[in-house]
Amino acid sequence: MSVSFVDVIEEVIQSGEVTLPVFSPTALRVQQELVKKEPDSRMLEQLITSDQSLSSQVLRMANSAFYRGLAQIMTVKAAIIRLGMREIGRIVLLSSSQSQFRSKDAEINRVMKKLWQHSAGCAIAANWLAKRCKFADLSSQAFFAGLLHDVGKLFVLMVIEQVKRKNAKLTMTDALFMEAIDTLHTRQGYELMQQWHMPEQYCLIVRDHHEPDVDSKNYLLLIVRLADMACHKLGVALSPEPDLNLASTMEAGVFGLTEIDVAELEVILEDTASLFS
Repeated sequence: MSVSFVDVIEEVIQSGEVTLPVFSPTALRVQQELVKKEPDSRMLEQLITSDQSLSSQVLRMANSAFYRGLAQIMTVKAAIIRLGMREIGRIVLLSSSQSQFRSKDAEINRVMKKLWQHSAGCAIAANWLAKRCKFADLSSQAFFAGLLHDVGKLFVLMVIEQVKRKNAKLTMTDALFMEAIDTLHTRQGYELMQQWHMPEQYCLIVRDHHEPDVDSKNYLLLIVRLADMACHKLGVALSPEPDLNLASTMEAGVFGLTEIDVAELEVILEDTASLFS
């Protein structure tokens, strides 16, 4: 009986040989500070500047075309003052997660870069949608959920990398790549989120963001699904879907979004390109 490529990947996953860290310890401490009723900007600055790699990434993003003002931001303190603690917190999450989307394998690294672009774009789009749809209280959760919704794909890619490393003669086509990712990412992502003891609402988004039938009252899930589809429409995805009509989706209907709203969302996503270099 022949064994499929997906079966091989699942076997490695079940062995527990591959692990995926959540975020850097510094990034987690930043988020812990930000959830306080009165976060301390000086503590936030100290946490970021204590991590040289993270602080340089934060400054690079703060000076990207997406965020940049009239003058260049030279210090973490200046970035916090101009952009605000919440926005800096989102930049920290983006910066710390980006380092996970890298591989020494050129082919896998190419796919991981696209996946990073999609995850970051979905986070930004979900944050914007929450505010536009009058769910501003969900905006931070939407950003986090958007960033993590495809964590299962990253995990599967890391497993594929290990399989390739151990089987140098193994030939993998793009079709095999995508079959394994599409088949396994929601279930494996859900199990991974549970292992990290993430809140159930995030776990369910990772599991259900492609399901045909979902609870129309689960607004956080609907926001992430719409952000995900917007990224696919604009090509910020592993599998672009340029013919998607976002305004006609169930999600857009629930939120009462018009063609104008959808067009503005697409502009927001196009403007994020400077973050992805």
